[in-house]
Amino acid sequence: MFIINNDGFSWGHSIKFNCDMGESFGTWVKGADELVMPFVDMANIACGMHASDPSTMARTVMLASRYGVSIGAHPSYPDLLGFGRRELALEGEELEACVLYQIGALDGICRAQGRRVEYVKPHGALYNKMMRDEATLDSMISAVRRYDAGLPLVVLGAGESANSALRERAARQGVDLLFEAFADRAYDESGRLVPRSEPGAVHTDPDRVIRQISEIVEQGHVSTLTGTKIPLKADTLCLHGDNEELLAAVGRIREALS
Repeated sequence: MFIINNDGFSWGHSIKFNCDMGESFGTWVKGADELVMPFVDMANIACGMHASDPSTMARTVMLASRYGVSIGAHPSYPDLLGFGRRELALEGEELEACVLYQIGALDGICRAQGRRVEYVKPHGALYNKMMRDEATLDSMISAVRRYDAGLPLVVLGAGESANSALRERAARQGVDLLFEAFADRAYDESGRLVPRSEPGAVHTDPDRVIRQISEIVEQGHVSTLTGTKIPLKADTLCLHGDNEELLAAVGRIREALS
């Protein structure tokens, strides 16, 4: 039996439930943060580059504090119009500065409320580029190290050998990793997420999501769109904050996994 809990933040051996949050902007509302926050362990809060603004960030930090949820910085490429899902030509020091700016912005709001950023999880196109391009991954690791080497960086989980190689790469800069699996996204045979532009890339059926999580946590693998089973070890499971069909059933999903 696997455990997902939100009884205070501890890396331990339990699988943590994370969700992208704080992605509204001004009067434009994205997601259902107040509905979802009581059911998660980790809130990945947008830092103003793909979504959010200072007031939204502050409200989301306050909401996370109300429910004892861990706060993570969710930096992205500077792409408000594309919701951070378009790859931009940022690399090296320019990319690191962009990420440092975002972590610092959220951490400043956290400090004003007696909290701190506790981990970093890139968003969208930046996350995907990091997982296929070693230079981008190294820049992300470097940015985390330069801000606070005690912050884990969330990366896409895979089999144990692949995870170990990534862990060793990050350890050379003194940074720890958290390996993530996705509850509501389809995987391809390479272990990557199926692009959102392709049919079936996003799961919206709660029963389908529960089956995928059970498979990942209890059996250590995930089934691809074509039915191939590939190994997958993870520390945390993600439910996307913009998956409206699933957010409406988040309580049921959580209850089924308890």
